[in-house]
Formats: sequence, structure tokens, C-alpha cells
Amino acid sequence: MSFRRVDRAVLLAFVIVVVVLGANWVAVRFSNRELPPFWGAALRFFIASAILFGIVAWRRIPLPSGRAMTGAVVWGALVFGATFALLYWALVAVPAGMTSVIFATLPLMTLFVAAAAGLERITRAGVAGAVVALGGLALIFNEQLTAAVPMERVAAILLGAVVGAFAGVLVKGFPRTHPIATNAIGTGVGAVLLLIASLALGEERALPQLTPTWLALGYLVFSTTLGFVLVVFVTLRWTATASSYAAVLSPIVTVIVATAIGGEVFGPVFFLGAAIVGAGVYLGTLVRAGGGPTTP
Repeated sequence: MSFRRVDRAVLLAFVIVVVVLGANWVAVRFSNRELPPFWGAALRFFIASAILFGIVAWRRIPLPSGRAMTGAVVWGALVFGATFALLYWALVAVPAGMTSVIFATLPLMTLFVAAAAGLERITRAGVAGAVVALGGLALIFNEQLTAAVPMERVAAILLGAVVGAFAGVLVKGFPRTHPIATNAIGTGVGAVLLLIASLALGEERALPQLTPTWLALGYLVFSTTLGFVLVVFVTLRWTATASSYAAVLSPIVTVIVATAIGGEVFGPVFFLGAAIVGAGVYLGTLVRAGGGPTTP
């Protein structure tokens, strides 16, 4: 297969990731209306893991072993376990649109984590981008933060972005494996950790009773089996920072879906702040001093 065809395949996968994962935030909000957050996340990933293992068996995809297995377990613990525990908990109180914009700082987090690991280089543009993005977040916080949106939930989103960035950089240090097999293991590991958290917190564990919850859960399982397989596919072929740029574009999808079916309302200050965040992340991660945008 030629480089051009491979690059087109990765670009298509990237676009699908943006669209599919952009609606995730709204679906999680619907799930949280009936299911406790950790139990809802565990149920999602148990079902997704079963489906992915079924695909692995059907297509006879080899499971990773040795260091590759370690990488899959670490990926699952950090992304499906820790990151989604933080995000599900935050989305109990934080609107989906606001969550997606805050999480859009992921590429900046990835840049600094990758630089600390010696994989990428922090430039003046990176620092300037971080300052601009923080200014955009400050605008959003000033308008959106109320007693109904507590600061600790917002902090959980930012911490989730840091953990997600660390995972995206760390996974590149392990041998490449088939993304379906990697996510079959990863979602299973994450589901177990989330179930343990649910048990420790005494959450009520039951299947959904409401149709909107079932629809949300179905979409979340679909997005996991497709979206996160493609996330691994893209991450292993582009730089960690470039692949994480999906987080910057996904708020566009989130805002559209949240407005259409989630009943969320966004004022002009929110859109201005979101645009500034996007500009800051673009400046900090995709533009290099003395040149144009970086290529994956």
C-alpha cells in the first residue's frame, strides 16, 4: 500500500474520530441522568469489551503479548479507567459543551508531556498557545461557572486531559499491536477498575429503565468499539500531539448535538472563549516558529 493511500486512510479515521467522539459528551450526560457515573461507564466498557473480543475471535486477530500486552493494560487503565472515571464524574454537573471545550486543551497537555518525555520540543509558539488557551478558558469560566457547575468538577476534566495526554504519549513507547485487540483488552481493564470504584462508593448497579438511557448507552458502546479503535490507529501513525488535535475539533460536533437534543444553550461569550481556546491550541501545537502548520 502506498504512502498516499495510507495517509488518506489515517486522515479518514481522524475525521471519523472527531465526529463520533464529539457526540460522546452529550450521550454521557444522558447516561448520567439515570445511571451512577462509575457504574454507567463500567457497563459501557464491559459491553464494548465483549463485542471487541468477539471481533478478535471472529477475525482471528492475535492478542498482544509481552511488552505489547503491558502497553494494552496501561492504555486501558489510564484511558478507560482513570480518564473516563474523571470525565463521567465531571459530566454529572458540567454541561457537555463546556466539558468538550475544556478537554480541547488535550493537545497542549500532550505537547508538554511529550516534551518531558523527550519526544517533542516545546517552542515559544507552544508557550504562547498555552497562554491564549488559558485566556479562552477564563472567559468561559467567568460566564459558565455557577453553583451548579462546581470547580472541582471542572478540575476533574482538566486532570482527565492530563491523564489522557500521558496515555497518548506512553502508548507510543510500546510495540504496535492491532487496535481492535488493544482496545478489547483496554476496555476490559477499564471496566474492571470502574466497577471497583462503583463498588467502593456504594453506587446502585442496575440496568437502565428509560429509553433515552438505553439509546445513549448503545451509542456510547458503538463509539467505543469504533471511535477508540480508530484513536489507537491514528495515534500509532501520527505524532502524539497531532493525533490529539481531534479534541480541538470535537467541540464543534458537541455543541451542535448538545443544542439539538441536549437542551443546552450557549451565549456569545462561550463561543468567543471556545474560539480562543481553539486558536491557542492550534498556535501551540500545530504551528512552529518560522513555518506553517506541522504535518503528522
